[in-house]
Amino acid sequence: MMKATAKKWILSLCFLFISAMGFAQEQAEMADVMRSNGKIYVVVAVLMVVLMGLIFYVIALDKKIRKLEKNSDIKS
Repeated sequence: MMKATAKKWILSLCFLFISAMGFAQEQAEMADVMRSNGKIYVVVAVLMVVLMGLIFYVIALDKKIRKLEKNSDIKS
């Protein structure tokens, strides 16, 4: 029981330090330039397409694995 509590505290402290480091960063000039040119929307769109593709791939893979597991249970 004590180990679980210690793990939670350590994990909480890690997240606290990571977030504090994120606030310490300076403003990125590249982001300002891309925002002013309107290219940031292209970057966001490409990232969304890639993420959606990965999500669809994982869903399709999950369906195939379920089908294989179902067929494996019947034959066993």
